[in-house]
Amino acid sequence: MTVEPVVYIIDDDEAVRDGLRWLIESVDLNASVFVSAQEFLDTYESGHPGCLLLDVRMPGMSGLALQQVLKSHSFDLPIIILTGHGTVHMAVEAMKAGAFDFIEKPFQNQRLLDRVHDAIDESIHSSLESEKRTEVMELLELLTPREHQVLNMVVSGETNKAVAYRLEISEKTVEVHRAKVMEKLGAASLADLIRKTRLAAKQ
Repeated sequence: MTVEPVVYIIDDDEAVRDGLRWLIESVDLNASVFVSAQEFLDTYESGHPGCLLLDVRMPGMSGLALQQVLKSHSFDLPIIILTGHGTVHMAVEAMKAGAFDFIEKPFQNQRLLDRVHDAIDESIHSSLESEKRTEVMELLELLTPREHQVLNMVVSGETNKAVAYRLEISEKTVEVHRAKVMEKLGAASLADLIRKTRLAAKQ
């Protein structure tokens, strides 16, 4: 991963924003602060690893509304909800909707930093997996229709003999197609082939 992760901070309270920025930068992480959810949406570019520190209750678009917008656009950015006592119920709802965690104010700095690092690790893993998925999907497009048929049967557990019978071709021809599939997908073994196809099938 060559892109440095960014911790995005959205809070309408200037003192809170400044404090969070100082805390994040104190451990050599990049911080980017925003006054509102809309300001964040106007500048955010997906595909960068990191996490989002999000206040629930803000003027204009709320934290929950922003979460739904990000989800609808398939922006895979771990969200840590920062909430006061009066918004715990909202934070729980955010968790149910897929937020990474919620932390009540006032919070311990180290606990927040620990969760930020956990969220970034998840984001980097997700980004790498997305890149691998895209690569496999591009390789799958190189297969012929017949090779797709053989691939689907092989990863479903069919033997060469069973594939040959169902497709009404010889076992030798199945072996040739199977070898071509392995070569085109860069699969070192049947287990590797299954792993790649499962990765491509993930949403």
